[in-house]
Amino acid sequence: MRILVAEDDRPVASFISKGLGAENHVVDLAGDGEEALFLSEHYDYDLVILDINLPKVDGFTVLQGIRTQKPDLAVLFLTGSVQVSDRVKGLDLGADDYLTKPFSLSELLARVRAVARRSTRPLESVLKVDDLVMDRVQRVVTRAGHPINLTPKEFALLEYLLRNAGRSVSRSMIIEHVWNLGFDSATNVVDVYINYLRKKVDGNSPVKLIRTVRGVGYRIGTPEGEENDIHQALPQDRAVSSEPRKI
Repeated sequence: MRILVAEDDRPVASFISKGLGAENHVVDLAGDGEEALFLSEHYDYDLVILDINLPKVDGFTVLQGIRTQKPDLAVLFLTGSVQVSDRVKGLDLGADDYLTKPFSLSELLARVRAVARRSTRPLESVLKVDDLVMDRVQRVVTRAGHPINLTPKEFALLEYLLRNAGRSVSRSMIIEHVWNLGFDSATNVVDVYINYLRKKVDGNSPVKLIRTVRGVGYRIGTPEGEENDIHQALPQDRAVSSEPRKI
């Protein structure tokens, strides 16, 4: 998933970011409430991990802004407060779950998985196009029953293509979701990794699933589906003036 972590405590933010990164999630960081509001509005996230006590704009206000702009976006609250009233307020404002500091990484990851399962945009455990099958839980990919060995980044790229099967995604959309916002959008890294995938996924098959869409980017699907592929670059693909900081 692509996750926004809004946390002003840098060691805590780094701890969360590294833990989520180890699970192959893409993580962006916001150090205050204003930045969190901006990023959540302008970028497409699957989950926001939101501290209540943020500078400039508190987490409650950020949550209200998110619910106004994106009511279906999953939000997990972090709180150092032992007051039941604070947790109740967060849930009443629309938080999907909360976690009290200090917390263990294993519990955080479990709650992230639980929120994802309850999301209105569920992540299927198995993704399939034609005879290409990805088991996201077991992290196994097969083509016509034959296993395909992928690096973590190749797996993440193929997963993003499969989650958008049948429609085109641009290079910058791929960079935003598979790499991170600080990545140089002029790089050819996407084309390089697409070539890696083509060799592993399509190399020995008469049916080529990973296809170039001229002037747009790439899509994954069968040739028969191309005539229905009218998707163009999405609005969020446009550059914006602010980027999240990285640790």
